[in-house]
Amino acid sequence: MTNRLAQSKSLYLRKHAENPIDWWPWCDEALQTAKEDNKPIFLSIGYSSCHWCTVMEGEAFSNAEIAAYMNANFLPIKVDREERPDVDSIYMQALQMMTGQGGWPLNIVLTPGDRIPFYGGTYFPVEPRYGRPGFLQVLQALRTFYDREREKLASRKQAIAEALHQAATIPASGELGEDLLQQGLSTSLSILRSRDMGPNFPMIPYAETALRATRFARTTPPQDSLETCAQRGYDLVLGGIFDHVAGGFHRYTVDGTWTVPHFEKMLYDNGQIMEYLAHLWDAGIQDGAIQRAIASTVTWLKREMTNPQGYFWAAQDADNFTSSTALEPEEGDFYTWEYSTLESQLTPEELAELKQHFDISQTGNFEGKIVLQRTQKGSLSDTLETALSKLFTLRYGSDLNTLETFPPARNNQEAKTQTWPGRIPPVTDTKMILSWNSLILSGLAAAAKVWQRPDYLDLAIQGANFLLKNQWVNGRCHRLNYEGIPDILAQSEDYALLIKALLDIQQASLWCSSSGEIPNLQAKIIEIQAEFDDLLWSVELGGYYNSVKTDDLIIQERSYMDNATPAANGIAIANLVRLFLLTENLDYFDRAEQGLLAFSTILAKSPQACPSLFAALDWYRNCTLVRIVEDQLEQLRGFYLPTVMIQKVQSLPEGAIAFVCQGLSCKKPATSLEELHSQLRQCQTRS
Repeated sequence: MTNRLAQSKSLYLRKHAENPIDWWPWCDEALQTAKEDNKPIFLSIGYSSCHWCTVMEGEAFSNAEIAAYMNANFLPIKVDREERPDVDSIYMQALQMMTGQGGWPLNIVLTPGDRIPFYGGTYFPVEPRYGRPGFLQVLQALRTFYDREREKLASRKQAIAEALHQAATIPASGELGEDLLQQGLSTSLSILRSRDMGPNFPMIPYAETALRATRFARTTPPQDSLETCAQRGYDLVLGGIFDHVAGGFHRYTVDGTWTVPHFEKMLYDNGQIMEYLAHLWDAGIQDGAIQRAIASTVTWLKREMTNPQGYFWAAQDADNFTSSTALEPEEGDFYTWEYSTLESQLTPEELAELKQHFDISQTGNFEGKIVLQRTQKGSLSDTLETALSKLFTLRYGSDLNTLETFPPARNNQEAKTQTWPGRIPPVTDTKMILSWNSLILSGLAAAAKVWQRPDYLDLAIQGANFLLKNQWVNGRCHRLNYEGIPDILAQSEDYALLIKALLDIQQASLWCSSSGEIPNLQAKIIEIQAEFDDLLWSVELGGYYNSVKTDDLIIQERSYMDNATPAANGIAIANLVRLFLLTENLDYFDRAEQGLLAFSTILAKSPQACPSLFAALDWYRNCTLVRIVEDQLEQLRGFYLPTVMIQKVQSLPEGAIAFVCQGLSCKKPATSLEELHSQLRQCQTRS
């Protein structure tokens, strides 16, 4: 017997279709029914590759006693956060206000009618354990509180509603000075330096902003800043968070040594990490382990995450079935190794060298098994590459060099019933998410430029053309695509990250030839920016709203806090500065200033919350345009220029090779490479 979620396009919602809970999707009918029946709304938000979402689905949400009580006393609603990040953002903020922390599954209880939250949490076990109460007892206590403690309920609702409103209407301070930028860069550096017992996340928005501190003259010493940023890169490419056998980065590690990952692979992480590693390489951290990680990740993207139409799928689960008869999937089984397997499948020489360069012991480092983690930097020898390719064949049942595409398991049923030549793979969520695809396009563009890989740029252009041709319906951009069908209107992060990706492709195309092209690219960027401004710019407050105001949202947020992905406003404001440089249209620069002023209080008081806004502030204060003739472009390769846009020109004044403008003023034409490099050092060194 299935519930209302059985016909959902979302894989996450369909995973709950056979729960005995009478789930509703988030819709007007559900919200109205809750109001008419006077039932508090039990809102549960998650995503398909979330491990603890999967655990709770198999435990509490499949429990008949819990379901009977839930159905009788609550209106249960399921939301895929990847479909509705605006809904998720509001209630995640509320949960953090109530408990001081957040995470998924996000389970929160709302009053019917006004949808104000009054209680929330994340994972709830069926029986009391892990210091958490049993789920049924929680539900019973909540219903009793709702029925009998009306004054306390009203007071709690008022406090939450006022806090949410206050957070959505932050005042501006009017300060955008150099000291503010220095404070933001230093804060990101200190966050990147902090090392504890875990869990460890990539935290790329902080890493990208910290890398900018290497160009700040007042950072003491600058080399220490670069070493901090380099260490984050090495943690990523050497640690267990990276799949050394098949490429791609996992979401995070559960420990402080970057050893044991939470095994899901998210598209958004991989795009951001690729871009950061490319920037790190330009900044001078050039190690074979970085280049190998990039190449392996692009190969993984092509093999396992690319739809034949050119776009990229969203994520791969952390769990997989160990056999077709297994009742539940196991975490990390697809990626881990028994020591006995290594002994039997590798030659003594291969195993000995593997043990020399990886953390390998007979007892393992993850529940008796082995997660591969490198112990040394640099490129791998032919012997090690051969050993890892043998493990690839064991996992996939095919040779690494001949397996060009690996079909996804789209759901648990496919995973268990299809015949796989190797291990049963994790389920792949095959929806297309515009913002996540855009992050991958930016990563591919950055890598193409740095390593001169036209095939990387081809992949980015192919993906961009799909988005531009398929995600507009009746003149409006859409966020998702399910099997070729666009769905759900685009939100602020979709517009911002798409525009950034197109700007990144435009810049990479100057340095790296491609077999494809995006017709009228700059005109398309300007057109999309105009749509974004028209729909989501806040005329009263400045900055961009997350989504268009609708009756189902209790507030209209303007996100500025970076999480696993960069905040839309930080990216959007940086885009405006970049567009000003390319078009010389001061309206873009004026709007960027308005956006930064709108969040200036947050920049000053909570620099730890918004590294992407500080990156935008860096663009605003230090934006530089270099007009250069084509035969001199190669002279700029290998420079880390975080706030520079390049414009190729046919001619310059006689004797000049480049023309550098910083902000609203220009330097004299550079007539030699030495002069050009000196001007760029001056522009890119923060005073």
